[in-house]
Amino acid sequence: MYELKTKENEASVIEFIEKVDSVKKREDAYKLLDIFTETTGFPAKMWGDSIIGFGSYHYKYASGHEGDAALVGFSPRKAKISLYFATGDTKREELLKDFGKHTTGKACVYINKIDDINVDVLKALINQSIHFLRETYPE
Repeated sequence: MYELKTKENEASVIEFIEKVDSVKKREDAYKLLDIFTETTGFPAKMWGDSIIGFGSYHYKYASGHEGDAALVGFSPRKAKISLYFATGDTKREELLKDFGKHTTGKACVYINKIDDINVDVLKALINQSIHFLRETYPE
């Protein structure tokens, strides 16, 4: 049976951030930590080795695959900062139009630095993602 690798754990978020090589990325990680904590009301938790997540939800797909994931999160990676929001909601795409300089992958939004984005839109994306996931996967 498939074992999910990205699980919530008790590793220290601060120790993880302190290991980020780039001083600017480390500073941005602390700013994001404050923004996500304040906006979600959830404490930061490590998910896997490199994702800082906030809150959690349980999902179950039609295929029978199920698990737990963070509602939202981020990771200060070497190349870019990855932001994790829910996919599948058209409101996300609307908000991203006013977000600032970013690129997107399947589930991630990538930024170079906080100075490139609109923080108010970031907060709206966080709230939209949580609302969408709570509706899609009610407890």
